[in-house]
Amino acid sequence: MGVRQEKVQVLIWGLGAMGSGMADMLLEKQGVEIVGVCDIHPQRVGQELHEVLGRSRNHHPQVFISPDVDELLSKTTADIALLATDSFTAKALPKILKLVQNGLNVISTAEEMAYPQAQNPALAQQIDEEAQKNGVSVLGTGINPGLIMDLMVVMLTGACRDVSKVEAERINSLSPFGPAVMEEQGVGTHPEEFLTGVQNGEIAGHVGFPESVGMIAQGIGWKLDGPVKQTQQAIITSVPRTTPYISIKPGDVAGCDQRGRATMAGKECLSMIHPQQIEPQEEGVETGDYIRITGTPNISMAIQPEIPGGIGTIAMCVNMIPQVINASPGLKTMLDLPVPRAVMGDMRERIEEAHHE
Repeated sequence: MGVRQEKVQVLIWGLGAMGSGMADMLLEKQGVEIVGVCDIHPQRVGQELHEVLGRSRNHHPQVFISPDVDELLSKTTADIALLATDSFTAKALPKILKLVQNGLNVISTAEEMAYPQAQNPALAQQIDEEAQKNGVSVLGTGINPGLIMDLMVVMLTGACRDVSKVEAERINSLSPFGPAVMEEQGVGTHPEEFLTGVQNGEIAGHVGFPESVGMIAQGIGWKLDGPVKQTQQAIITSVPRTTPYISIKPGDVAGCDQRGRATMAGKECLSMIHPQQIEPQEEGVETGDYIRITGTPNISMAIQPEIPGGIGTIAMCVNMIPQVINASPGLKTMLDLPVPRAVMGDMRERIEEAHHE
């Protein structure tokens, strides 16, 4: 089987905390090239990518950051786009459709895109049909949803004769994330503002429980009574905390403790526990990822500290590039594709023969 000669060509849309991290990671990988970047931030528009990242260009071509994706698509040929702009399927939809209709495979960081069938079945169907029509694949992924509280759960159940209950817990730091995530989590608000924001939907908290629960249920064949029920509580700091993106003072909201539960035949079968905040160590909170499966046998997994959310999301998106390019056309979830793994060699070696052209 021959190795593809041309480098895998990647377009990045959104150069915030996640997009810039993906760009930085790609620059260290063999057999892959960034051929275009779209971002509307005034301090980045028109700048050369490598200068923005503070990296030497070496053998890589110059890439100037464009605010106009249509112009970029008209003069750029790419195999795949990494879309790092939104959390919600409805907001990401026009961008995904534009990329798909221009013949690009897509990996989206939008949390709802990890399993859009859960809350947006009509939009999921629209994306699937457009992707099939244009011969490309679309995947939403990240650290969570995408790996920790869903795919890893499903994988561990593979060692069980039967399963009666799953509890997934992730205690993590929000510090690597940018302003969009801070707003979703209510970081920096006053407790009263947080409560109001939760009530009117301006503070979403963790986006992804319905998607993770939907993926687990589909993966193991559970028929749930209904959608996941969620609660959100403010985590209030008693000390100052600072990240590269935000500083807060005592009495401010440092994050959101989000819980979710789903039932089957009236009994709780899925429990999701996800307190996340900036700089948790400032108040002695240790991070970690935990999966507890009640079944035959019982399984208990603990990872301490947490798998870092920022690096993890960046790596998941970059490492899934070959799987998405190789996939049959359509909308995919992490259940549909070969398991994620680090790309340590030449990325071209991972591209199957049928996708060489």
